[in-house]
Amino acid sequence: MFERFTDDARAVVIGATACAERADASTVTNEHLLLALMDVEGARTAFAFRALGIMDRRASLEAALADARRRGGMTKADEQALAGLGIDVGEIVARVEETHGAGALAGDRKDRRWWSGHRSFTREAKQTLEKSLRIALGRRDRSIGAEHILLALTAVPGVVSEALADHGATYATLERAMFGGEADGGTAKAG
Repeated sequence: MFERFTDDARAVVIGATACAERADASTVTNEHLLLALMDVEGARTAFAFRALGIMDRRASLEAALADARRRGGMTKADEQALAGLGIDVGEIVARVEETHGAGALAGDRKDRRWWSGHRSFTREAKQTLEKSLRIALGRRDRSIGAEHILLALTAVPGVVSEALADHGATYATLERAMFGGEADGGTAKAG
Protein backbone atom coordinates (compact mmCIF):
# COMPACT_ATOMS: atom_id res chain seq x y z
CA MET A 1 0.00 0.00 0.00
CA PHE A 2 2.91 2.38 0.75
CA GLU A 3 3.71 2.58 -2.97
CA ARG A 4 0.34 4.30 -3.50
CA PHE A 5 1.19 7.07 -1.00
CA THR A 6 1.97 10.55 -2.27
CA ASP A 7 5.08 12.31 -1.01
CA ASP A 8 3.06 14.19 1.61
CA ALA A 9 1.43 10.97 2.86
CA ARG A 10 4.85 9.33 3.12
CA ALA A 11 6.05 12.39 5.05
CA VAL A 12 3.15 11.87 7.47
CA VAL A 13 4.07 8.23 8.09
CA ILE A 14 7.75 9.06 8.55
CA GLY A 15 6.84 12.08 10.69
CA ALA A 16 4.55 9.96 12.87
CA THR A 17 7.43 7.59 13.53
CA ALA A 18 9.61 10.58 14.46
CA CYS A 19 6.86 11.88 16.79
CA ALA A 20 6.76 8.48 18.50
CA GLU A 21 10.55 8.53 18.87
CA ARG A 22 10.50 12.03 20.39
CA ALA A 23 7.80 10.90 22.84
CA ASP A 24 9.85 7.78 23.61
CA ALA A 25 6.82 5.68 22.64
CA SER A 26 7.40 2.14 21.46
CA THR A 27 4.51 2.26 18.99
CA VAL A 28 3.14 4.75 16.47
CA THR A 29 -0.43 5.76 17.28
CA ASN A 30 -3.20 7.79 15.65
CA GLU A 31 -2.09 10.68 17.83
CA HIS A 32 1.35 10.55 16.22
CA LEU A 33 -0.27 10.48 12.77
CA LEU A 34 -2.26 13.61 13.64
CA LEU A 35 0.75 15.47 15.02
CA ALA A 36 2.72 14.58 11.89
CA LEU A 37 -0.16 15.80 9.71
CA MET A 38 -0.06 19.12 11.53
CA ASP A 39 3.61 19.48 10.61
CA VAL A 40 3.16 18.90 6.86
CA GLU A 41 3.44 22.16 4.93
CA GLY A 42 1.89 22.90 1.56
CA ALA A 43 -0.62 20.03 1.54
CA ARG A 44 -4.40 20.22 1.47
CA THR A 45 -4.33 19.25 5.12
CA ALA A 46 -2.34 22.37 6.05
CA PHE A 47 -4.90 24.50 4.23
CA ALA A 48 -7.78 22.76 6.01
CA PHE A 49 -6.12 23.15 9.42
CA ARG A 50 -5.64 26.87 8.78
CA ALA A 51 -9.17 27.32 7.38
CA LEU A 52 -10.72 25.65 10.43
CA GLY A 53 -8.44 27.47 12.88
CA ILE A 54 -6.89 24.23 14.12
CA MET A 55 -3.34 25.55 13.89
CA ASP A 56 -4.30 28.48 16.12
CA ARG A 57 -5.64 25.98 18.66
CA ARG A 58 -2.89 23.39 18.36
CA ALA A 59 -1.97 23.73 22.03
CA SER A 60 -5.59 23.11 23.01
CA LEU A 61 -5.77 20.06 20.74
CA GLU A 62 -2.52 18.68 22.14
CA ALA A 63 -3.82 19.28 25.69
CA ALA A 64 -7.00 17.33 24.87
CA LEU A 65 -4.89 14.44 23.57
CA ALA A 66 -2.68 14.56 26.67
CA ASP A 67 -5.76 14.54 28.91
CA ALA A 68 -7.07 11.46 27.09
CA ARG A 69 -3.67 9.76 27.54
CA ARG A 70 -3.86 10.58 31.24
CA ARG A 71 -7.23 8.77 31.34
CA GLY A 72 -5.60 5.71 29.81
CA GLY A 73 -6.80 6.51 26.29
CA MET A 74 -10.48 6.68 27.17
CA THR A 75 -12.72 8.89 25.10
CA LYS A 76 -15.18 11.22 26.77
CA ALA A 77 -17.94 8.90 25.52
CA ASP A 78 -16.28 6.00 27.36
CA GLU A 79 -16.05 8.13 30.48
CA GLN A 80 -19.73 9.10 30.24
CA ALA A 81 -20.77 5.47 29.74
CA LEU A 82 -18.87 4.45 32.85
CA ALA A 83 -20.37 7.39 34.76
CA GLY A 84 -23.79 5.99 33.85
CA LEU A 85 -22.76 2.84 35.70
CA GLY A 86 -21.64 4.86 38.71
CA ILE A 87 -17.91 4.70 37.92
CA ASP A 88 -16.04 7.99 38.28
CA VAL A 89 -13.06 7.81 35.92
CA GLY A 90 -11.63 11.04 37.33
CA GLU A 91 -11.56 9.49 40.79
CA ILE A 92 -9.91 6.32 39.48
CA VAL A 93 -7.26 8.33 37.62
CA ALA A 94 -6.61 10.41 40.76
CA ARG A 95 -6.21 7.31 42.92
CA VAL A 96 -3.90 5.58 40.44
CA GLU A 97 -1.77 8.72 40.12
CA GLU A 98 -1.71 9.11 43.90
CA THR A 99 -0.27 5.62 44.21
CA HIS A 100 1.86 5.34 41.06
CA GLY A 101 2.62 8.95 40.09
CA ALA A 102 1.31 11.46 37.59
CA GLY A 103 0.54 10.01 34.18
CA ALA A 104 0.62 6.41 35.39
CA LEU A 105 -2.25 5.41 33.09
CA ALA A 106 -0.60 7.12 30.13
CA GLY A 107 2.35 4.75 30.33
CA ASP A 108 3.67 3.23 27.16
CA ARG A 109 4.38 -0.47 27.47
CA LYS A 110 7.46 -1.38 25.50
CA ASP A 111 6.81 -4.09 22.96
CA ARG A 112 9.12 -6.93 21.97
CA ARG A 113 10.60 -5.14 18.98
CA TRP A 114 11.28 -1.78 20.62
CA TRP A 115 14.86 -2.67 21.49
CA SER A 116 15.65 -2.99 17.80
CA GLY A 117 14.71 0.63 17.15
CA HIS A 118 11.70 -0.45 15.09
CA ARG A 119 8.48 1.23 16.12
CA SER A 120 5.46 -0.71 15.01
CA PHE A 121 2.10 0.88 14.30
CA THR A 122 -0.75 0.17 16.69
CA ARG A 123 -3.75 -1.73 15.40
CA GLU A 124 -5.72 1.53 15.36
CA ALA A 125 -3.03 3.36 13.37
CA LYS A 126 -2.93 0.51 10.84
CA GLN A 127 -6.74 0.67 10.57
CA THR A 128 -6.47 4.40 9.91
CA LEU A 129 -4.00 3.86 7.09
CA GLU A 130 -6.22 1.12 5.62
CA LYS A 131 -9.22 3.44 5.94
CA SER A 132 -7.29 6.14 4.07
CA LEU A 133 -6.97 3.71 1.15
CA ARG A 134 -10.72 3.08 1.18
CA ILE A 135 -11.40 6.82 1.30
CA ALA A 136 -9.07 7.44 -1.64
CA LEU A 137 -10.73 4.66 -3.62
CA GLY A 138 -14.16 6.01 -2.70
CA ARG A 139 -13.14 9.41 -4.06
CA ARG A 140 -11.73 7.71 -7.16
CA ASP A 141 -8.27 9.07 -6.41
CA ARG A 142 -5.33 7.13 -7.81
CA SER A 143 -3.06 7.69 -4.83
CA ILE A 144 -3.31 8.11 -1.08
CA GLY A 145 -2.52 11.61 0.13
CA ALA A 146 -2.20 13.23 3.52
CA GLU A 147 -5.79 14.44 3.08
CA HIS A 148 -7.01 10.84 2.98
CA ILE A 149 -5.13 10.02 6.18
CA LEU A 150 -6.69 13.04 7.89
CA LEU A 151 -10.19 12.07 6.78
CA ALA A 152 -9.53 8.53 8.00
CA LEU A 153 -8.53 9.87 11.43
CA THR A 154 -11.94 11.51 11.71
CA ALA A 155 -13.75 8.40 10.46
CA VAL A 156 -12.10 5.98 12.89
CA PRO A 157 -13.73 6.29 16.35
CA GLY A 158 -11.37 7.14 19.16
CA VAL A 159 -9.58 9.84 21.08
CA VAL A 160 -8.12 11.57 18.02
CA SER A 161 -11.41 11.82 16.13
CA GLU A 162 -13.12 13.04 19.30
CA ALA A 163 -10.45 15.70 19.95
CA LEU A 164 -10.62 16.86 16.33
CA ALA A 165 -14.43 17.05 16.43
CA ASP A 166 -14.27 19.03 19.69
CA HIS A 167 -12.09 21.52 17.79
CA GLY A 168 -14.47 21.76 14.82
CA ALA A 169 -12.67 19.32 12.53
CA THR A 170 -15.13 16.61 11.54
CA TYR A 171 -15.10 14.46 8.43
CA ALA A 172 -17.60 16.82 6.77
CA THR A 173 -15.85 20.09 7.69
CA LEU A 174 -12.43 18.77 6.69
CA GLU A 175 -13.73 17.35 3.42
CA ARG A 176 -15.38 20.68 2.61
CA ALA A 177 -12.18 22.60 3.48
CA MET A 178 -9.91 20.30 1.46
CA PHE A 179 -12.04 19.45 -1.54
CA GLY A 180 -14.68 22.19 -1.63
CA GLY A 181 -17.44 21.42 -4.08
CA GLU A 182 -15.66 18.73 -6.09
CA ALA A 183 -18.42 16.67 -7.65
CA ASP A 184 -16.69 13.31 -7.68
CA GLY A 185 -19.11 11.37 -5.55
CA GLY A 186 -16.71 11.31 -2.61
CA THR A 187 -18.93 13.16 -0.17
CA ALA A 188 -19.91 10.07 1.81
CA LYS A 189 -17.49 8.28 4.10
CA ALA A 190 -15.88 5.40 2.26
CA GLY A 191 -16.69 2.14 4.01
